[in-house]
Amino acid sequence: MAKTKTSFFCQQCGFETPKWTGKCSSCGAWNTLVEEVVQRADKGRPESSPWEEEQGREHKKAQRLNDVQATNESRITAPDSELNRVLGGGLVPGSVVLVAGDPGIGKSTLFLQCALQWKQVTTLYVSGEESMAQIKMRAERIGVKNEKLYLLTATDTTTIFQEIKKLRPDFVIIDSIQTLESPYVESAAGSVSQVRECAAELQRFAKASGIPVCIIGHITKDGSIAGPKVLEHMVDTVLQFEGDRHYAYRILRTIKNRFGSTSELGIYEMIATGMRPVTNPSEILLSQHDEPLSGVSIAATMEGMRPLMIEVQALVTHAVYGTPQRTVSGLDLRRLQLLLAVLEKRGGFLFGQKDVFVNIAGGLKIEDPSIELALICSLLSSYEDVALPSNICLVGEIGLSGEIRAVNRIDQRIAEAEKLGLDAIFIPKANFKGLDQKNYKIQIRTVNKVEEIYKALF
Repeated sequence: MAKTKTSFFCQQCGFETPKWTGKCSSCGAWNTLVEEVVQRADKGRPESSPWEEEQGREHKKAQRLNDVQATNESRITAPDSELNRVLGGGLVPGSVVLVAGDPGIGKSTLFLQCALQWKQVTTLYVSGEESMAQIKMRAERIGVKNEKLYLLTATDTTTIFQEIKKLRPDFVIIDSIQTLESPYVESAAGSVSQVRECAAELQRFAKASGIPVCIIGHITKDGSIAGPKVLEHMVDTVLQFEGDRHYAYRILRTIKNRFGSTSELGIYEMIATGMRPVTNPSEILLSQHDEPLSGVSIAATMEGMRPLMIEVQALVTHAVYGTPQRTVSGLDLRRLQLLLAVLEKRGGFLFGQKDVFVNIAGGLKIEDPSIELALICSLLSSYEDVALPSNICLVGEIGLSGEIRAVNRIDQRIAEAEKLGLDAIFIPKANFKGLDQKNYKIQIRTVNKVEEIYKALF
């Protein structure tokens, strides 16, 4: 018999090499090459898969671009409005969706809930991590019954495809890709070669049959999707499920989407009966205070294509030790240090002798620079111990010279502030061009420098 074929695979990028080297020549990582059995001589790959035999194989030949007939794929609308939002309007037939997130964040709960609520289609839920009794317990907690939902606990891809051929479902959920094993690869489940081969088989199945497949994946300790990077290239859509386990809110963010925009996100609330879509997150992210508090301001930010009103909190106190503390939650620490330097240089505020603590309410992580105007107003409010009006919001990016720079999508931010019943919004003067105050009920006030916002509020 022929010898067993082995190769070395990089655990970071999936690069394959016949010999071991200390450094991966593809991504440059050290000590990441692991030997894996690729294929044994007595196991051959079939020439065609069962679904390919039924569909028939077309003769592949080159075609001119002008001769290709364009087709508009009708999307399959899921019962979850937030999932439809991040997918760009629904599931495309034959698409492969990869969803990854932290352990216990709610990936399995979200898609089991979606399968239970989707009563007009036949769904196959394949689990390699839980038994049927465990999935049944979760379904009873969600409290929705569906006669067209079928469960399968298997890890062998041959068994899974045999059941798919007999059942002929309209939607397939794989939980998770790291537990599947292909008979054509001899390495352990979760290895680079197994993940790549199983994902390739699911991709070929989805494209040949037209059945959408949702794959749930794991992430590594640094937050990236576990397995080779080629896994993200093979699928059509990559969704990241993120959130703080100490908060009830979760964010479903689009990283890659071949059929829609990558700037959409969905927000969920974890409750006892599953994941509840949050249609108006701004009302939840704003705290209701009985009386005005210093160091609190409202910022109009954009998460993808969705405008959000968030609460920015700041606390400025006298430094007890020689070196003042700078602590942030939900923001970039270096950005805070830059803004403190601008206030000290342009405004004369002695933040170098103060401890500064900044927090974004709700556990969100914000990268939008348009919240910088609200951030400096929170800092000045805590510095002066003067409360800001609770019926105003602020939007603007701060430059190094103290100027307030323009931001994008200003009309959506103003509309969101008006919808929440706020009385006034401060925007950069450069953004006021082209806006008509008559179109908005909310008062629009423009500022050009940090000194102007200080005089207007304090």
